[in-house]
Amino acid sequence: MALSIAGPATNLDNIPATLSHRRFLDKLRWRVLLSFPVLLATLLAATVYAFVHRPIADPDIWWHLRNAEFLVHHGSMVRQDFYSFTTTGAPWINHEWLTELPYYFGWRWMGIRGLYLVLLTTVEAILMGVFCLAYYSSKNVKAAFLACWIAAFLATISFGPRTLLFGWIFLLAELFLLAQFKEGKDRLWLLPPLFLLWVNSHGSWLIGLVLLFLFVGSGLVEGTWGRIEASRWTRSRLRKLAMVCVFCVLVLFVNPYTYHLVFYPFDLAYGQKLNVASITEWRSLDFHELRGKIVFCMLATTIILGLARKRTWGLDEVAFLLLAFYSALTYSRFMFLAAIILTPLLAKELTFLPDYRPDIDKPWLNAILIACLVAACAWGFPSEKYLMQAIEKEYPEKALPYLQKFRPAGNVFTDYLWGGYLIWHTRQIPVFVDSRVDIFDHQGVFRDYLDAMGIRRPMEVFDNYHIRYVLHRKQTPLGYLLLNSAGWKVDYDDGTTILLERAGKTP
Repeated sequence: MALSIAGPATNLDNIPATLSHRRFLDKLRWRVLLSFPVLLATLLAATVYAFVHRPIADPDIWWHLRNAEFLVHHGSMVRQDFYSFTTTGAPWINHEWLTELPYYFGWRWMGIRGLYLVLLTTVEAILMGVFCLAYYSSKNVKAAFLACWIAAFLATISFGPRTLLFGWIFLLAELFLLAQFKEGKDRLWLLPPLFLLWVNSHGSWLIGLVLLFLFVGSGLVEGTWGRIEASRWTRSRLRKLAMVCVFCVLVLFVNPYTYHLVFYPFDLAYGQKLNVASITEWRSLDFHELRGKIVFCMLATTIILGLARKRTWGLDEVAFLLLAFYSALTYSRFMFLAAIILTPLLAKELTFLPDYRPDIDKPWLNAILIACLVAACAWGFPSEKYLMQAIEKEYPEKALPYLQKFRPAGNVFTDYLWGGYLIWHTRQIPVFVDSRVDIFDHQGVFRDYLDAMGIRRPMEVFDNYHIRYVLHRKQTPLGYLLLNSAGWKVDYDDGTTILLERAGKTP
């Protein structure tokens, strides 16, 4: 009896062809992964890695960690100040609460190296996003790389464990969506969820909203003005944009602080004059510094190439360009913003560079170079000791064992830059001020702090706030004054940090 097996018919003739096709796809996939554009992206990532490779010494990160710890442990937001004795109980808005969490979990996972990993991952994501956006706009990978490599120098202004970095990620996502919309790919429904996350992450959402309004406004007119042109939105597209704008505004109020959080950027711009006038990163761009020269070169190159190549500019591009340069020239912290917005525009002007030719690409050579770059970055990953160097230099790290045992019998006048460090490490010492600044500006405390530090009326400030101790850097005018004043005794001195105490009764 013959044995019969029923089943689906198999075409044996197709097996060699299928295997050959699969091998072809695998080979093609490897050629893409080891292509010249991937090599350029790896080189850019290695350059960014070299820029980020520095000790961590940001004064804000410490109170960010404390806020996130409070949220994780208590399940509620910080709504009033309980870190200082000068503004205890005063209402306070933690407008960056969502982006504090990645740094906190990074710290819990690996300590200072965890903070560095979150910082490195965020910065790399931003610059890779800028590279992709520049390539999407120019369709020339070499032009995108050159423009992005130059912009990386400007971005170093914010290379630290800062919540602002997440705001730039959201900005990049918005610019991608707007660029796709111009080319007919409608994904604008992603903008309201984006702004929902953005408003709970950082106050830079206002920049994104301004850019959205400029983008919509550029399509409300039609015409040509020299090399600037604008096309009017169709009725359906304008209706879609209007609905998206309305929803983007409405979702801003979905946050733990309701309308107070939405109004915070306006309070910073118009209500915190002393904060903006005193903090270095809010100062105007200095063209005598390297970053200032790079900004000027990027502006000059964009203008000269625009005149020489006679490219037509969209009205929205001109509006974005003006906003970017105004922001960077007015406040140096917005050089990163200028780098993000300007890079795709500059890449368009550099398209005279020869295009990438896959036919002459050498994947094996690219593979060797990529492997060398990755190995060099892995070998040079910073140690905990290296990352702590700036902390030991900028903060009272040497005095920390003494300060953790110190129980003050009165108020302590503390350094502004040390405030966050003390909030995280010595919780039994309420600070005088810290780098949040906003709450101290509103309460008048920051003005008194600057008067004391400027030796204008230090003793009056100490009396008004019933200061019994002064914890400060030794090599400062205030430290020198108190060390040579009667009525103060030295409780601690390690050559860098001093703790002085009133010898008599505290007023």
